[in-house]
Amino acid sequence: MSTRFARSRVLCMHPNFPGQFRHLAPALRSHGADVRALTLSKPPPNSAVNITRSPLARDHPPKLDPLLQPLDSKLIRGRSAIRVLNQWRDEGWVPDLVIGHTGWGDMMGLKEIFPKAKVLGWFEFYYHATGLDLDFDPEFPPTEEARLKARLKNLWPLWMLEQVDQGVCATYFQRDGHPAAYHDKLSVIHEGIDTQRFVPKESVQVTLGEGLTLTREDTVITFVNRDLEPYRGYHVFMRALPALLARHPKAHVLIVGGDKVSYGAAAPAGTSWRQIFLDEVRHQLDPKRVHFLGKVPHTTLTGLMQLSRAHVYLTYPFVLSWSLLEAMSCGAPIIGSNTAPVREVITHGQNGLLVDFFDAQALVEQISYALSHPEAMQPLREKARASVVEQYDLTTRCLPQQLALIYDLLFQKPA
Repeated sequence: MSTRFARSRVLCMHPNFPGQFRHLAPALRSHGADVRALTLSKPPPNSAVNITRSPLARDHPPKLDPLLQPLDSKLIRGRSAIRVLNQWRDEGWVPDLVIGHTGWGDMMGLKEIFPKAKVLGWFEFYYHATGLDLDFDPEFPPTEEARLKARLKNLWPLWMLEQVDQGVCATYFQRDGHPAAYHDKLSVIHEGIDTQRFVPKESVQVTLGEGLTLTREDTVITFVNRDLEPYRGYHVFMRALPALLARHPKAHVLIVGGDKVSYGAAAPAGTSWRQIFLDEVRHQLDPKRVHFLGKVPHTTLTGLMQLSRAHVYLTYPFVLSWSLLEAMSCGAPIIGSNTAPVREVITHGQNGLLVDFFDAQALVEQISYALSHPEAMQPLREKARASVVEQYDLTTRCLPQQLALIYDLLFQKPA
């Protein structure tokens, strides 16, 4: 065991631990640190670190303006965490470093309870009323209330930017969305992709629930998101399917994602975005060739990405999904939206193909090209994997960068 962080006490905070710290927390422990984690969710089994669950508790009945409810939820998480943190301090366990996701509220009391601890915060997104995700899609224009809500959401990240000693953003797009005055305080380090796990596999086979077995010889199109919603281009993808399937009568479409909402506005009551846009084109689709798989285990997802002859990733200007980089690491042929977060990792014609987010016909053309010209896509597949290995590999790039940043915070004297 390395002793690089021997005698250092490190607290990791994430309401859904491990979250972004799946690899970092065990790595710190392997380097000799005394690592504890505080979470609001049920701790994962067989963890390498000591995890404590902090139950939510409200001290007063709610009576709030709706615009304040997101802030109130963060205060509840923060007050709940404070109870545990105070207990640890009173017992004599005081961290040298706290690492946490700043967006949830549970890090609220750190500077009062542990004033000498260094704080490293993960920052995901700074909200904008105009110019990014909120007013990106003219089909879903934001209300005045939504714009106000977006601006008020930034009360918390602005406060946390003042509380942390250093921040981390996964991409330059995410960093650059924050106020320029804080850019020097935000390091760009991705959480990392395990490129030894997500690898190409030409011999892959996937059997669907109905007994259909698919291989790389089959014409397979994949579309993967946590939930099927406009923020991730589900409506654009569905509208492209009738023409695409007519052009490729043997193609199968594998769609992964839940029926809820991860980002953006909810669907009208009593329905879901998945159902709304499926109903729009249902009469033009062959249900035997369009497979809604729901949410699948990660091992299954890996097989789907290895299987894909065209992996479609569309997104508003928003946080980049890990699944895109995992698909690239698997050597999947990528057809992505020409939006800011995707352009950071995909260069058109080099390691993937880009299309205008709103142009369903252009999407059909690019997917069709990928399906019809596998030999032309092979160099792009290889370059996609190479670019992830070079820029986002967990063990050779991202984790060493994270550990180096932590070392500097703990042991380097300020200039």
